[in-house]
Amino acid sequence: MDLLEVKNISKTYGTGEATVHALKDATFSVPKGEFVAVVGESGSGKSTLLNMIGALDTPTSGKVFIDGKDIFSMKERNLTVFRRRNIGFIFQSFNLIPELTVEQNIIFPVLLDYQKPNKKYLEELLTVLGLKERRRHLPSQLSGGQQQRVAIGRALITRPALILADEPTGNLDTQNTSEVIALLKEASRLYEQTIVMITHSQSIAQTADRILRVSDGVVTDLGRCKE
Repeated sequence: MDLLEVKNISKTYGTGEATVHALKDATFSVPKGEFVAVVGESGSGKSTLLNMIGALDTPTSGKVFIDGKDIFSMKERNLTVFRRRNIGFIFQSFNLIPELTVEQNIIFPVLLDYQKPNKKYLEELLTVLGLKERRRHLPSQLSGGQQQRVAIGRALITRPALILADEPTGNLDTQNTSEVIALLKEASRLYEQTIVMITHSQSIAQTADRILRVSDGVVTDLGRCKE
């Protein structure tokens, strides 16, 4: 079953001579539990594509279905709740709240939804992420790799069906990069989560199940990676 369906998505900015076609009729689908890498040059439309899938921006035309639901047909309030409960975001810049501890940062999306955190699942995440000994630390007391693990935990805590990662290893060294990619693959396997990750690195892209290339707003499916 396809968890994500992108159908004829286009995004145009500006008018007349200033018109920019950031995305051109993008169509593809991603089955549940698949880990997809999106590659392309800077300015090719990768981030625009991710923003459309995550409903952080609206397309000029086309549709996005997540778990069979047409997200852009939803009212704004319903879309906000749906996004919070079904999509996890991981950014290059971590975006942690500096005044909150590791544990507080991870459970923040749950509290934002007026829910109680699942303590057993939280402990499992802290263990998988190697953060149990750091749970009371503030972001300023963590390394870059540890901060990105917290960001991954925050994305996973709501058990979203879809995780969108925008250059999640962009600020990390080689060792931390390997660890973060391994954690994402483990999350995909353990929790059957679908992951769409932007990366500029071909070697990182090769660790995914499948690769999409974006070039001048056109999305091309490069197929499955070799085992």
